[in-house]
Formats: sequence, C-alpha cells, structure tokens
Amino acid sequence: MAASIPIVKKRTKPFKRHQSDRYHSVKEAWRKPKGIDNRVRRRFKGQLPMPKIGYGSNKKTRHLLPNGLKKLVVYNVSELDLLLMHNKSYAAEIAHSVSSRNRIVILERARALGVKVTNSAARLRSQE
Repeated sequence: MAASIPIVKKRTKPFKRHQSDRYHSVKEAWRKPKGIDNRVRRRFKGQLPMPKIGYGSNKKTRHLLPNGLKKLVVYNVSELDLLLMHNKSYAAEIAHSVSSRNRIVILERARALGVKVTNSAARLRSQE
C-alpha cells in the first residue's frame, strides 16, 4: 500500500514541559508556556523545542505501523470481523483488558480471516 512512500517520523521523542526537570510538581506532559518573559515561548537558542505544525507526518503515512498497516484495537471476536474486508490495510491489536482465554479465540478467528495481529504472543503460555 504505502511501500513506495517511506515512513518518516520527524520527531519521536516527546516534547517536555518547560522546567519539568527542575520542579517535581511540574509534570513532563507538554503545556504551552504563556509567560511574557518565557525563553521557550520566545524560541531562544538552546531552549526546549515547542510542538509546531512542521513536525506533522505525511498524510499518506500517518498512523502507519512499520509493516505498512494501520492498527485497530480489538476487544472481542465481533470487532475482529470488521477487518474481514480490510485485512490488507489494517492490523488488529488485542486490547490489554482481554483475558487469555478470549485471546486464544480471537487469534484463531484472526488466522481464519487472514488478519495480522500485532501482539499475538501476549499472554499466551503453553498448557502443561
């Protein structure tokens, strides 16, 4: 599908909040600085980078996994059946809250439908 267009991520590191390394009460999650004298907001050299529209991904490769498929989180078999016609463009990812018993059922159905599962080895152990 998007094999001809390389997937380019302009930035993979998260943007850190100004002075989050200095104060414990200031968390790392990004907040735009609004102060009148703030050096990050004024874009002084050597300061933290701010999120800008230029960091955005190519529209054709946005949300693509390295294998060229998009991810859909699946909670049960009926949600997996949605991917029957879209198994060339979407991959299933089994949700974290799904039990190991239901994971086995979902994986069998995915194999029958020809749907790729990104976390197929999660929470599976051979029974002895």
